[in-house]
Amino acid sequence: MLSSTTMQETPGARTKDTNNDQAELLQQLTTEGQNEASQGLDTKSALEIARIINHEDAKIAGAVKKALPEIANVIDQVARSLRDGGRLIYVGAGSSGRIAALDASECPPSYSTAPGQVQYIMAGGPKALASAVEVNEDAEEMGERDVARRRPTRKDIVIGVSASGRTPYVVAAVAYARARGAKTAAVTCNQGTPLAAAAEIAIVAEVGPEVIAGSTRMKAATAQKMILNTITTGAMTRLGYVYENLMVNVHMQNSKLVERGIRILMRACNLDRAAAVEAIRIAGRSVPVALVMLKAKVDKPEAVRRLAKSDGNVRVAIEDNVLEL
Repeated sequence: MLSSTTMQETPGARTKDTNNDQAELLQQLTTEGQNEASQGLDTKSALEIARIINHEDAKIAGAVKKALPEIANVIDQVARSLRDGGRLIYVGAGSSGRIAALDASECPPSYSTAPGQVQYIMAGGPKALASAVEVNEDAEEMGERDVARRRPTRKDIVIGVSASGRTPYVVAAVAYARARGAKTAAVTCNQGTPLAAAAEIAIVAEVGPEVIAGSTRMKAATAQKMILNTITTGAMTRLGYVYENLMVNVHMQNSKLVERGIRILMRACNLDRAAAVEAIRIAGRSVPVALVMLKAKVDKPEAVRRLAKSDGNVRVAIEDNVLEL
C-alpha cells in the first residue's frame, strides 16, 4: 500500500525538486563554471588580478568572431525592420538588460533615430537599471505581459539578451513576440539554450567561465555589448545614416554634438571650419542636408527632397542626380 507522502507530493518536495533542477541546469552552463586561470585570485596582487582579467578579456573578440554570420543576418533584419517602419525591441534582465538599454538609448543621439524606433524592455522596469530587481527574471508572465504592451508585429524585430540563455522573463517575451509574427533573435553566451530555441536567429558567443565564477557582468557582458554595438552600428550603416565612416546623422542637441557635426562636414567635404559652420546654418542645422547640398551641388529644398526619397540614405541622396542622368 502506498503511503500518503508517496501518493501526494508536498509543496516542500516540489520546491526541492525545482531547486535541484535549477542547480543541474546551472552546472551545465559554461558561464557558470569555475575558471582555472583565476584559481587563488584572492591571494594575488592588484597587478596579478588585472593581468588575469585582461588575459581572459582577450578571448572575447574571438568568441564574437565565430558568431559573425548570425550577427550579419540580424543586422540586415534590423535594417529591414526600421526601413519598413518597424522597431528594434531589446528584452533583457540584470546586466544583459542594462547593456541592451544602453545600446537603445544611444541610437537617437548617434543616428537621429526616432525615440520609438529602438526600444528596450527591462525585467523589473526602468528602476532595475540602477537597482537590482533580479527576482523578476524568473517571471515568465511578466515577460509576456511587458512585451505584449509594445504590441509587436511582423514589422518589428525583438532581440532577447541573456548571458545564460535561460532567463524565463526573456525567453517568454521572445516566444510571445515570435508567436505574434515579429522577427526574433537571441544574444547569449551558452550553446543549446531555451532562448536560442525560442528565437529564429541565435547569436552565441561562448566566452567560457568568468574570472569570478558566475559573474556574467564580466566577459559575457562585454561580449554582449560588442554584439549589440555591431548590430545597431551595422544596421544604421546599411540604412545610409553613415557616409564613408562618418556619423553624418548625428543629432546636434548639445555643444559637443554640434562640434562633432561641424568636424564631420569639414572632413567629408574638405572644408575649413567657417565654411562648414555656414553650410550647417543654411541647411537648418542638419548635417545630412548640408552634406547632400555640398556633394551634389544642390540647394536645400532639393537636398531635403532627395533625402526623403532615399529614406534618409545619404549616399543614395547624393548620387540621385547621377542615377537620373
